[in-house]
Amino acid sequence: MAAPVPAPTLDISPDRLSALESIRLRLRQKQRVLADWRGGPLAVSAVPGAGKSTGMAGGAAIAVAAHRLHRGKQLVVVTFTRSAAAQIRDKIRQHLQSLKLPMGGFSVYTIHGLSLAIAHQHPDLSGIDEDLAVLSEAEKKRYLRQAVDRWVEHSPQQFQELLEGGGFDGEESERQRRITVLRSEVLPDLARTLIPEAKSSDSSPDKLLAIAREQIPPPAVPEGEEWVLPQYPVLEIAAELYREYERIRKQNNRIDYDDMTRAALRVLENQTVLEQWQRQVFAVFEDEAQDSSVQQQRLLELLARDPATGQLNFVRVGDSNQAINSTFTPADPYFFRQFCDRCRSENNFSKMTEAGRSNIAIIEAANQLHRRANEFRQWGSSIPFRIQDIHPAPIGDPQPDANPDGPGVELCFPETIQATAQQIGDRVAQLLAANPKRNAAVLVRYKSQVQFLYKQLKDRAKEAGFQLYDAGQSGRRSQVPVELLAIVQFLSRPHSPQYLRSALDTLRGRNIIPKLNYSRLASIPEQFLYPGPLAPELEPAEQSVQKLCTSLLKASLELTPPALLTFLALTLRYDANELATADKLSDRVARQVGAAASLRSAVEALTEIVADADFSPLEADADSIFTRPNQLTLMTLHKAKGLDWDYVFLPFLHERTFPGDAKPFVPQGHRFIGEFNLTDVTRAQLRAHLHKQPIPDLLSAQQQAHQLKGAEELRLLYVGMTRAKRLLWMSAALEAPFTWSNLSNVSPLPPSPLLQ
Repeated sequence: MAAPVPAPTLDISPDRLSALESIRLRLRQKQRVLADWRGGPLAVSAVPGAGKSTGMAGGAAIAVAAHRLHRGKQLVVVTFTRSAAAQIRDKIRQHLQSLKLPMGGFSVYTIHGLSLAIAHQHPDLSGIDEDLAVLSEAEKKRYLRQAVDRWVEHSPQQFQELLEGGGFDGEESERQRRITVLRSEVLPDLARTLIPEAKSSDSSPDKLLAIAREQIPPPAVPEGEEWVLPQYPVLEIAAELYREYERIRKQNNRIDYDDMTRAALRVLENQTVLEQWQRQVFAVFEDEAQDSSVQQQRLLELLARDPATGQLNFVRVGDSNQAINSTFTPADPYFFRQFCDRCRSENNFSKMTEAGRSNIAIIEAANQLHRRANEFRQWGSSIPFRIQDIHPAPIGDPQPDANPDGPGVELCFPETIQATAQQIGDRVAQLLAANPKRNAAVLVRYKSQVQFLYKQLKDRAKEAGFQLYDAGQSGRRSQVPVELLAIVQFLSRPHSPQYLRSALDTLRGRNIIPKLNYSRLASIPEQFLYPGPLAPELEPAEQSVQKLCTSLLKASLELTPPALLTFLALTLRYDANELATADKLSDRVARQVGAAASLRSAVEALTEIVADADFSPLEADADSIFTRPNQLTLMTLHKAKGLDWDYVFLPFLHERTFPGDAKPFVPQGHRFIGEFNLTDVTRAQLRAHLHKQPIPDLLSAQQQAHQLKGAEELRLLYVGMTRAKRLLWMSAALEAPFTWSNLSNVSPLPPSPLLQ
C-alpha cells in the first residue's frame, strides 16, 4: 500500500501537510487506500455501507491539493446519477474549502454528462451539434413501432416464421391475435432492449449482423419432447430492427442517450483531440463502477491515460454484489469484475469491507444471505455473489454512530398481505413514537405493492402521527412541467382566450396575482393586453396583472426557450426543489429542440413531456425527501440503492420472486413462439459474444438469461437488507396474490428459502 499522505516529493507546506493528514485520519483504514493513491490503475471493491463516496471525496480532495490541480489539469469524478454526483461534489467542495483551495481542480459528471460535454466541444467529429435534438420517450416509442412496421414489410418470410412458431393450424382469429402480439409487444420489446445493448457495446447494425451469422448451434430438444423447436435468427432480426430504427432517427435529425457515449468515442478517435483531453485530465475516479457498460469503461480509460507516459490513472470503486441493473439496462458488471481481476494480479486491488451503517445483527444476516444464495443449484457456472463479507467498523472508528444499536433482525409470517400491512403500521407507529427523529422505509419489488401498501397504511399514519410518503408519487405530483407549459402556451399564442385563462389560473395558483374575474379578462385578450383609447379602464389590481403578462411577453421575445423557462421558474417563485426541476426541464427542452428553437417547438416539447408522464422532478437535496425524520417511505427496491433508513421493512419475500420460479416465465399469449422470450435470448447471445464466450442456442440462452435474472433478484434483496441501520424487518405472508395485478387471486405461497 502507498505511503501516508502526502508524498514528500510533492513539496507541500507544513500547514497544508497537516490539513491533508487531518482529512486522511477522518477516514477508516480501508477507505484510506483512496487517500493514499499516487497514480496508476486501482480497483476497490466496497461492501454496502463502507463509505465509498466518503472515501472517494477525501481521496479526490487530497489528490487535488497534493498535485496542485487547476482548471487546466483536473481530476474527473464520474458517478451514476445526478443526485450522487451532487452529493460527492459537495463533499469534495467542503474538503477544499477547509483547505482554503479554489474549486477548479476537479469536475464531477454523470457518464452521459461527460459524453455530451466531449461531443458538444467537437461537433465536427462527434456528429452531434446544437441542431440535433434528443429523442423524447414518446418519439422513441413511435420510431420503434415504425421500425417494426418497416421490418415486417421488408422481411415477410422471417415474420411468417415467427407467426407460425412451433405450430399453426391456419385459424384466422388466431392468426390475427399472433400478428397483434408480434407487432405490438414482442418485436417492439426486442428492439427497445437490444438497440441500447448494441449501442453500448459500440456495435453497428452491420456488426450485430456479423455476430448473428456466427455459427450458433441449433437448440437441443429436451428429453421426452417430440415437437420440433423453431430456429429463429433472433440476433439477425434484432440487427435489422436496429438498422430501420437508425434510419428513422437520422431522417428526423434526432439522437438518443445511447448515442452520446458513442459520439464521444468518435471524437477521441482523433489522436490530436484525444491528447488534448488527456492533457487536461489528471486522473479519473469512477463510482458505482459495477453499473458501467463496456463502452463507458473504454471512454473513461481513454481519458485516464497519461499521453506522455502511457500510464493509466484510473480509480474504479464498486461492488459487483450490488449489481442490480444488468437484466434491464446495458449495465454489465462482468467488465468491472474483469478490471478487478486485472488489478489484483498487478497488486492494485483493495477491498473496503468495514461498514458502519448497520448494526451487527443486520450485517450477519446480509453475510448469511450471500453465502446461502450461492449454495442454490440453479446458477450453472455463475453464482450470484462474490464472497466478500461485511465487517463491522473497528473500535474507535473515526466516523460517528458506527454500527448503531437497535432491535436487529425480525422475521414475521403474517396470514395475509392485509395482516402484513397492519403489522408494519403498528411496528412503525411504535418505533417512531419512541424515536420521532428517526425514519423508516418499506421496500418492495413491484410498484403495485407500493400502491397497495399506501392505501392500507394512510389512515394508520394519520392516526399514529407519522408521515407516509410514496416515493413513486413524487414524479406524478410534480406540477412544474404543467405550469410552465401553461405559461409558454400563452406566450406562443397570446390572443387565445383559452391559453390566457390557463396562464392566469396558473399565476393565481402560485399566488403571484390576486383573485379576479379571469373569465372576463381573458374573453378579449387583445383588449386586456394592449387596450386602446376606447377600452374600459382597468382596476389597479387588473393593471398589475396586465403589466406582468406584457412583461412575460417581452421576455419571450428576448430569451431563448431554455432561458425563458428558467426566467418563468423565478417568476413563479419556485422553491429550491422546484427550481432544480425547472433547470432539469430546461436542459431537456434544450436538448430536444436544438438550436433552431422557437416557442412553438418548446410548446411541442413540453406537451410531449407532460403527456408522456415520464419526467420525474429533481430534488435539490435528492435524498432528503426520502429520509425525513418521523416518516415512513414506500419505495421499490431498485430506487432504494444509495439510501438508508433507521428501520427497513421488507415484506412479500416469497420464493417465486426471491430467487424466482425454477423455470423461465413466458406469457401464455407468447408461447406460440416457443418456451423462451426473444428479448432475453437475444441479450444473452450478444453478451456471450462480448464476454468472448461461445454464442448459446435459443434454449441455452433462455436458461442463462433466467439464471442471471434470479441471481439479480437475490442481489436486489441484498441491497434492500443493507439499507437498514437499526432494524431489518422481513416477512412473507402465508397467503398472497399469485400476481399483484389481481389481488383477489390469493393462494398459499411458500416463503423465500432464504428466510428459513
